[in-house]
Amino acid sequence: MPRMRVFYEDWQMECCGTPFAVGDEVAWRLVPYRRKDRRRNAGHGAEAWVENHGGPDRATVGRVHAVELVHQEYLARHDPLAVDHPEPEPGTLVPRPAGRRLEEVPDGRTLEPVDACPKWFEEDEEPPPRQVPYRVRRTVGAVVTLDATGSVDLPRPTADAKPDEPGDRP
Repeated sequence: MPRMRVFYEDWQMECCGTPFAVGDEVAWRLVPYRRKDRRRNAGHGAEAWVENHGGPDRATVGRVHAVELVHQEYLARHDPLAVDHPEPEPGTLVPRPAGRRLEEVPDGRTLEPVDACPKWFEEDEEPPPRQVPYRVRRTVGAVVTLDATGSVDLPRPTADAKPDEPGDRP
């Protein structure tokens, strides 16, 4: 039975996924990473990724051998004036926060072995400090070691099904 590593992105699970655990049998639409994507570590060492919004007409069936949550560290940048400033005097112009930008920290990825994949992924973050940049650690998905046993045909979409949004995935 071939063993393969599969990346299950956090948003794919939170949107349309079903939690699973080591020992469970699963059937997933898998899309292989291209060789150049694997060199850039796009799949955190995985050969394929789960696609719940289209993908192939066949699902790969297998038994979950291992699950590792993927944590990524980021540098977060924001407008420090938008954090913890006192209530302004009436008539005072106050700049609106411009939001936050996250930049991946090189080599900031860690894998955590777990028994099951959660439905919801959390961000380990406290309220933003005044000092920027600051570090944020997010769980971005799970790398699953799958003992593949075969494949099954999937039902064709019905006429009332909405097509995937353009640009969802390459």
